Amino acid sequence: MIRIEGLKKQFAGTPRPVVDGLNLDIPEGELCVLIGSSGCGKTTTLRMINRMIEADSGRIEVSGRDVSRQDPVELRRNIGYVIQQVGLFPHQRIADNIATVPRLLGWKPARVQERIDELLTLVGLEPAQYRDRYPRELSGGQRQRVGVARALAADPPVMLMDEPFGAIDPINRVNLQDEFLNILRKLKKTIVLVTHDIDEALKMGDRIAILHEGKVLQVDTPDALLDSPANDFVASFLGSGRSLKRLALLTAKDVCIPGPAAANSPVIQDSSPASIALSMLLESGSDVLGVRDSAGGEIGHITMQALKAHLARTDSDE
Repeated sequence: MIRIEGLKKQFAGTPRPVVDGLNLDIPEGELCVLIGSSGCGKTTTLRMINRMIEADSGRIEVSGRDVSRQDPVELRRNIGYVIQQVGLFPHQRIADNIATVPRLLGWKPARVQERIDELLTLVGLEPAQYRDRYPRELSGGQRQRVGVARALAADPPVMLMDEPFGAIDPINRVNLQDEFLNILRKLKKTIVLVTHDIDEALKMGDRIAILHEGKVLQVDTPDALLDSPANDFVASFLGSGRSLKRLALLTAKDVCIPGPAAANSPVIQDSSPASIALSMLLESGSDVLGVRDSAGGEIGHITMQALKAHLARTDSDE
């Protein structure tokens, strides 16, 4: 879906390129996270995909088409774009913000209104309650939801997201990550997400590209990154406690053992992160957790010994 070959960009007055011969392939339907230290070129790379910044050299293809040969305005109408600051038009109502691209594309009014209500519902905002409000009347999290709805308005196959949750407080940030991850997975979009937060990258990404000095050092699944960092820089960037980070990628169901738990044992839902199971065991002082499915049926149990075995898998590599 997105192919980047030999991409290079150097800004005037800088001693070296911010993006230096970068190569990356992103398959259709994948959520690929770009992450790295400040100045590594991740945001510049993102913005070259929709030509908000023009590349000095190299090639970017989206759906097999060279973006440099496309009209940039037309290109951007077919790529959703979500930024940390949201960028809603302050003097337009929420409905008009969401309708921006569909109206530019000449959609009929009835179809536009239907799409507005559909998207507000999708991002968890009641259309009748929010359609006619202005951005200043919404919380930061609500504005971010509207920003995502606007990016999805014309149903683009590709979405670019630049620190989309960076301005949200930590509690709402986690909730929004969960909600949008579910939404975007269902919609099967090809997504490039920039973040500086390794925990967010591990949670959100199908694959993660770690950048350094304008190049990709490693691109891999979260599990593979934690298992086998390509070099010392990647291992350092991932940080200590890779074993605990691994538990956050697993669910209670993943580490569940068949058979009932002891009577009066604490209970966890099968979809909860395995890291939560560890916290519950430590806080309760119990050695066993019961695991239940969404219907409340017990499907097995988790022991501290089983979790320690998962922790040891990565501890041996650190």
